[in-house]
Amino acid sequence: MSATSKARAALAVATAAGGVGVAVGYGGRSLLKRQAAAARRLIGKPLGEEALDADRVYKKRYGGRPVELLVLGDSIAAGLGAEVPGDTFGARLAKHVARSTERPVRLRTGARVGAESSMLAGQVEALPATYAADVAVIVVGGNDVTHRVPVADSARHLQEAVEALSARGTRVVVGTCPDLGALRPVPQPLRSLGSRASRQLAAAQRAAAIRAGAWAVSLADVVGPFFITNPDEMFSLDRFHPSAAGYKRTAKAVLPSVLAALGEVDAVPFGHHAPSVELVETPPVEPVETSVRPHLRAMPDVGHDDWGIDDQVDGTGFDRREA
Repeated sequence: MSATSKARAALAVATAAGGVGVAVGYGGRSLLKRQAAAARRLIGKPLGEEALDADRVYKKRYGGRPVELLVLGDSIAAGLGAEVPGDTFGARLAKHVARSTERPVRLRTGARVGAESSMLAGQVEALPATYAADVAVIVVGGNDVTHRVPVADSARHLQEAVEALSARGTRVVVGTCPDLGALRPVPQPLRSLGSRASRQLAAAQRAAAIRAGAWAVSLADVVGPFFITNPDEMFSLDRFHPSAAGYKRTAKAVLPSVLAALGEVDAVPFGHHAPSVELVETPPVEPVETSVRPHLRAMPDVGHDDWGIDDQVDGTGFDRREA
């Protein structure tokens, strides 16, 4: 890993979090560079770069027309880290939906490891022209944070994907960006900066999803505490992507909004936001970016890449070269 890559790694999170002005002088930048390099050594790539294929019909014994379930997004949605197909996020969710509705569920996964929000359009376009799922679940955002994608751009891409699916007659549920502060292998202060940036994006995603007519699930609220308090159980071998238990817990956490989107339930619990919920204003992204630009101009050009950690962080990518 080159010095330039390490510098890009650190600055990516610091800038996205809006903390450059106070956290990154020469010494602070050097610290973050070392932390990014250390995290890369700890993580490696033990899971590979391809998620397991879990697409099939679940619980056929119920009979009748299957519920069509579509899953789009990044590595969490794809299920990277599961050791068997039945433990992926999509498979776990399909089984939960089948048991709750007493109907079989046909899973289709369009999610890809390393995807950013801008890639959702391609995932939708790759679907057959006549395909219309009963419900689609989108989980995306971590790559946007680590690749320094402006929050407004990420939210816009998400909203456009929701609108494109809605035009097909599909109800949509969005799982907002997980809290990157739960990632123990990432040291402080890099972890805190990632946490701040991911929560800012999650708030913007929630507003965009609701505005487009989707249900939004705040993953940091409904499932994040389990990953923080039980990391050995919830995370897989790389300590970044969910384990089988982590995917089971995440799928169960998303389920109430999926059932609401299917018309099976009327109310949703804490952390779930129906389309009719009053919008929460998107955090003031532009003022944050404006405030850090003078500091960036005072620094050497270190590029606009990422943490230098490949697609291994809690189901979301860190290396643009593999996006």
